[in-house]
Amino acid sequence: MSNSFGVEIPFVTHLGFELTLFEGGHSEITYEPKPEHLNTFAVTHGGAVMTLMDVTMAAAARSLQAEMGVVTIEMKTQFMQPCKGLLTGRGRLMHRTATIAFTEAMIYDAEGRACAHATGTFKYVKRLPAGPESANGITPLSTD
Repeated sequence: MSNSFGVEIPFVTHLGFELTLFEGGHSEITYEPKPEHLNTFAVTHGGAVMTLMDVTMAAAARSLQAEMGVVTIEMKTQFMQPCKGLLTGRGRLMHRTATIAFTEAMIYDAEGRACAHATGTFKYVKRLPAGPESANGITPLSTD
């Protein structure tokens, strides 16, 4: 396990996300983009920002039932201004059913300005066995 996410997520580890809040339908993740995470305008690449929002929303969805995994079904993203410097993602579980979570995330820059927003729908799934293959030979689904 790394970064307190409860499971090893290699891409999240690579990006350097740090989970700072994971409870009661809320999450917070900090992210200091590295030079290789920037675009040609020297601001955080949109794909990295979207990954931060996806993981932030997934963490909010899982925070009430950490033993479950979630997979992204749908995500809508709005970029309001360039995301520069240390970024903080704050996620909220807006509503859930037994199998579906409805979430949102806001990304704030180093000066506390909102720079991106997303809503997302996630499906709760049982965690699958660790390792390259499960007992029946099927490669497990990765979860957020």
